[in-house]
Amino acid sequence: MMSLNFSLILQKITHNYTYRSNHTMKNIKFLLLYLFIFAFASCSKDSNSPDNPTDFTPKELTIFCINDAHGQLDNFSKIKQIVDKERESTNVIVVSGGDLFSGNPTVDNHPEKGYPMIDVMNKIGFDVAVLGNHEFDYGPEILKDRMEQSNFAWVCANVDKGTTDIPEPFEYKTITQENIKITFLGLIETNGKKDATIPSTHPWRVKQFHFDRPEDIVSLYSNVKNEEESDIYIALSHLGYNGNDQILGDVQLANKFPYFDLIIGGHSHDKINTKVNGIPIYQAGSNLNYLGKISVTIINKKIESITDELINLNTYQEYDSELKTTIDGYNNQDYLTEVIGVSKRDHNTSMVGCFYTDALRIQMGVDVCFQNTGGIRSNLNEGDITKREIYEITPFSNGTVIYEMTVLGIKKFLAGSGSGFYYSGIQIQQVDQEIEIRNMQGQRLSDDTILKLGLNDYIPAVYDKYFPESGQVQNMTDAETVISYLQNINNQVDYPVCDRYFRMK
Repeated sequence: MMSLNFSLILQKITHNYTYRSNHTMKNIKFLLLYLFIFAFASCSKDSNSPDNPTDFTPKELTIFCINDAHGQLDNFSKIKQIVDKERESTNVIVVSGGDLFSGNPTVDNHPEKGYPMIDVMNKIGFDVAVLGNHEFDYGPEILKDRMEQSNFAWVCANVDKGTTDIPEPFEYKTITQENIKITFLGLIETNGKKDATIPSTHPWRVKQFHFDRPEDIVSLYSNVKNEEESDIYIALSHLGYNGNDQILGDVQLANKFPYFDLIIGGHSHDKINTKVNGIPIYQAGSNLNYLGKISVTIINKKIESITDELINLNTYQEYDSELKTTIDGYNNQDYLTEVIGVSKRDHNTSMVGCFYTDALRIQMGVDVCFQNTGGIRSNLNEGDITKREIYEITPFSNGTVIYEMTVLGIKKFLAGSGSGFYYSGIQIQQVDQEIEIRNMQGQRLSDDTILKLGLNDYIPAVYDKYFPESGQVQNMTDAETVISYLQNINNQVDYPVCDRYFRMK
């Protein structure tokens, strides 16, 4: 057995003491016991003993990977056919690079939110998944249920479950396939903001968790391959491909922390097949349009050769009929196909932003409405409008809230947020470095004018310093509010020309 990395243990003790003080004594006792056992084991068995000969036997492994599926179910039946066929001839591992949820009403509005994804992945036989930022979109209670239903391991080294009841994810997980030991270290992005080390999700839904910046903890796992006596050490990353000085991406991970034999990524929705600092990096697009296939030959714990293929699932014809039947059952939800309105033309996202903010403002009975641009996720095509289409436009189940704010307060929010918003109920213009706000009749509003502002609750959660401490929380999500507008006020959508968008220049 390789001798234990004592510095890692000491760092982990310090790390646990700093961030998990409510469990300090428990953690220290456990780690001291862990230290004693492994110190004894390392003394009793030398790494150069006859029980650990150098092994030059080639070991073959195929890794299938997806990332950023966002609830898209349909192509899983094709993945099962591909994976099952490969398992007939070689060792196979199947992994997810994160973001299984948020993007398909069939999954997001299922009575057990997210469960269809877990069900089909269990049936395929996934081995490991890293937590992505959108795994937290449903809140900790639902994430707990989905994790407990999973027959595969969840990994993420830079999250602590805090006061939630979710199963603690593995920092790293070692899987043995025949005679091959594969270790996966999980990492999640934390958005790069110094004052908010959380993933890119609704802040209120992760306030019970603790997250570390990935760059602050990766070095703790530099010797894991030796400690686990693994044949291959893989970073299963939901960091995004290329970061910057503030954000660690897979490129920076390979350059700064070259401990890994392979990096399998996600988050940035890229199709990646490259090498950085000698480390292969892969990513398989998004929305289950592709399946990554990585075939490696390992000799003496090093990759001797590697080949890859990005399988286009939309053109692939074969599928597992039993799993397709299961998926069809999930897709056939009559309430999602209910027609609730008519779109008179094709509407792009800017036009949808106008419609959406108008619908929210009128249905909520407020003066002004804002919608973050990232919250509008799809266009609206000409023809009948179904509930499914509205849920696809805003898939995040954000609540709605009403505030009373002065015009000056709204100006400070627009100027300080650094983001762009669709809006309804006012006219906004930037003059030099000043913001002018007028009513719909063009009359300039004084800074002390009080307006009733309605919006989704993601916005005040992210930009909390610009909003009052409490608002009037409504009993419907933003999507449900728009559906109610179409059903009860106006079922016609027609915006031939509209671009109500503001971002401070």
